[in-house]
Amino acid sequence: MCRIFKVGILILNFFLLGCSPKKETSPNTSLQIAFMADVHLQDIYANFSDTDYRGILNPSTGKYNTIRTMSSQLHSTRLFNENYFAFLEALDDVVKRGVKIVALPGDFSDNGQPVNVKALRKLLDLYTNKYGIVFLITTGNHDPVRPFKQEAGKTDFLGENGKNQSIISSIELINPTTNDDLLPIITADIKEWGYKGILNELKDFGFFPKANYRYWATPFSTYTYENYKLKKAEQEAKIQKRNYPIDIQGVELPDASYLVEPIDGIWLLAIDANVYVPKTVLSDVGEDPKNFGGASLGYVNVLTQKKHLIDWVKKVATEARKRNKRLIAFSHYPMIEFNDGASEELRLLFGKNKMQLERVPTEEVAQAFADAGLQLHFGGHMHLNDTGKYTTAKGNTLVNIQTPSLAGYIPAYKILTLTSKDAVEVTTVILDTVPRFDELFSLYEMEYAQEKKGNEVATWHKEILKSKTYLEFTENYLNELIRLRFLPEDWPVAFKEKLSKMTGKELLLLSKNTNTASFQEQLKSNEWVIEDFETWTGAAMIADYYRIKLADELVFDAIGSKRLRQYRMVSDNLKLSGDPVFELWGAIFRKNMGGAPSAHFRIDLKNDTITRL
Repeated sequence: MCRIFKVGILILNFFLLGCSPKKETSPNTSLQIAFMADVHLQDIYANFSDTDYRGILNPSTGKYNTIRTMSSQLHSTRLFNENYFAFLEALDDVVKRGVKIVALPGDFSDNGQPVNVKALRKLLDLYTNKYGIVFLITTGNHDPVRPFKQEAGKTDFLGENGKNQSIISSIELINPTTNDDLLPIITADIKEWGYKGILNELKDFGFFPKANYRYWATPFSTYTYENYKLKKAEQEAKIQKRNYPIDIQGVELPDASYLVEPIDGIWLLAIDANVYVPKTVLSDVGEDPKNFGGASLGYVNVLTQKKHLIDWVKKVATEARKRNKRLIAFSHYPMIEFNDGASEELRLLFGKNKMQLERVPTEEVAQAFADAGLQLHFGGHMHLNDTGKYTTAKGNTLVNIQTPSLAGYIPAYKILTLTSKDAVEVTTVILDTVPRFDELFSLYEMEYAQEKKGNEVATWHKEILKSKTYLEFTENYLNELIRLRFLPEDWPVAFKEKLSKMTGKELLLLSKNTNTASFQEQLKSNEWVIEDFETWTGAAMIADYYRIKLADELVFDAIGSKRLRQYRMVSDNLKLSGDPVFELWGAIFRKNMGGAPSAHFRIDLKNDTITRL
């Protein structure tokens, strides 16, 4: 069951009928488009093409599963296994709502392995053929990991008797120093595809033109809207004709960006913002994947390495206005800062390379795309729910909507409804109850017993296997992720230990404002006494910081208005503590609670306003 943050939303059924791409029509003003970011699909029922290995037998279902360990999930910012069921539930949900266009803003696979990309294609084919859904995809840093295919694998699949099982694509990847109890499984299906393999497998989902599209083009297309012909588009859609030069002499990299008009009046702009920066030391083979770094920084590198995209966006936006088309862009990466303005405080407190701050786009990114004419963009990558707005000196406004991941907390997707010529509504659908989300729990029981046997104390808490819903499961997953990764990797030890042990009352008393009339008035107006702040600790505040950071308004009801108001009072008063570390923490937390509407809201594109609904 899915929970939607919208009242009285219009559910529309429509069918994509073939008509001339040259026909100028008014944009559809009641169309719905779903955005599902960071699906990270892994085939948990994998059948490898070159080995008899089937995974491990699940005693609760009698089926074989190829899954990653629970331990690996709880150290990762994404789930690997249960998100398979969440994706199915999300697809079933859009079917029930009558949504006919679904966009996937990157990281649709888990590292672009053939076994996972093929599983995705089969699912999308099923929903396309059975329900008439049009899927449109753009690439993320996990698909592809590098621009060209490479040998790969993982050592943390779940194997016999709960042990770790390595599944790799080449015997050369075996680490001779590793003392594995289980022999590695070797299959080419686990290598990581580059652009060529991924685009060819998923060719029917936006990457190439189709007969039922009204229009389709790339940054490299030579034709115009007036003289558009499918045959010409197919010729220019070939991967070798969609490349841009990089710093390695004679080497060009693919750009999978495209513009598509799937229904009259609607232009969807899929931006491939992956940038693979060449390394200093290169092999003699230009297409060696080892020549390139990953693409996780997104638009930070687009401004220097993919400038042609900005010119293309400007051209598309101009054409969209000229032809009265509704232009909606989506890509994997955010175009606007997503920490509610607290990125500088986060840098000062935690360090420039912590809290994923290297992934925060610069102001120049938002400025470039806003002045290019882009007004509305859906992104992913950060696995969080957020809305950002930026207006340039020229008066151009861009709204960036961050779509949560189905493989994280809170699991959700977005629905865009075109309500009028100049306005849209955005709603957020939370995946609360997901059928079969606990289907793999008996296998994790085996893993837990094995880990406890070897170490006496397992690294992860078994209580997560008591989760009653998928939403509860993702919250328990987040709590473990905070404990096992975020706190050890990002937080200064002394500050973490001090803050965790303090009560809310002790935090409040750090303020030098406690003896003033204004402080007493704050307590009185809320009908509080200072002892009310003893009911929670800094450890709870840290956990709620991450919940709000990732879910924003979606978690406010769960935290409760009283606790939120107490957090605000503490955060406000920490500004007067005289302790620069706690002053920064108070500013970060307060800004984190004060972002733009992100659950259900209306965007007026003419007046550049965002209104909570």
